[in-house]
Amino acid sequence: MTKFVLTVTCRSTRGIVAAISGFLAEQGCNIVDASQFDDLGSGRFFMRIGFLSEEEGGEALAAGLAPIAARFGMETAIHDEARRMKVLLMVSRFGHCLNDLLYRWKIGALPIDIVGVVSNHFDYQKLVVNHDIPFHHVAVTKANKLEAEARIMEIVRGTGAELIVLARYMQVLSDAMCAAMSGRIINIHHSFLPSFKGANPYKQAYGRGVKLIGATAHYVTADLDEGPIIEQDTVRITHAQSAEDYVSLGRDVEAQVLARAIHAHIHHRVFLNGNRTVVFPPSPGSFASERMG
Repeated sequence: MTKFVLTVTCRSTRGIVAAISGFLAEQGCNIVDASQFDDLGSGRFFMRIGFLSEEEGGEALAAGLAPIAARFGMETAIHDEARRMKVLLMVSRFGHCLNDLLYRWKIGALPIDIVGVVSNHFDYQKLVVNHDIPFHHVAVTKANKLEAEARIMEIVRGTGAELIVLARYMQVLSDAMCAAMSGRIINIHHSFLPSFKGANPYKQAYGRGVKLIGATAHYVTADLDEGPIIEQDTVRITHAQSAEDYVSLGRDVEAQVLARAIHAHIHHRVFLNGNRTVVFPPSPGSFASERMG
């Protein structure tokens, strides 16, 4: 039996669940987990169903589902759960997220295919190559920004990357690239209350006696650091901790939040809902790493 994941998005109306569950039953499928959400504000319906089928590819199931999808105006997709998503990592000079993702990938806690690492510096070339992963150095300056992004998109197409992860990549992507990869670029950044921007935000936070340091993982849009949020977390700070402790704890929470966001995306648990997201909980019996950190 093959485990598939069916995702559904459409306008909220009666009969959706009955139509889909009835179809799967008629096809001899066995539903093993299901999540759904009816957004009363936007009038949109979201559903994720995990099911077992004797079919291997899923093409016949997708074709059979097409009339139901047309009747309800659904956006549907059927994913083979065993298939690993192709992911391209991008990093600059802060390596904590990259190191964390490579470790989780190596031990099987993050079931993805890392098809390459792009960096505007050479700091992590040896680390990446030692993992038998292609390393691509793409220098970025004000003068060559468009050419650099064109090169990155060539790498995306050449590797078949389905998701880009900005593992502390410190370059702002153009509106054109954000649009071309909409919903397929995940970024991570620190979060403070109050907010601190510019150089040394951790030093600023220490100077203000901040008690909580957080991190936010989100999809990248043309609005810098304001894309739909996937995952967030915080860590508590005390008055006895130093500015260096702030940095260390901040890096830890960034790595954990980014890994959880990627996990949610590759398991098709994240649905875009305007400027927000619907993120369903992990499926029963899925990887213990869904509770990573």
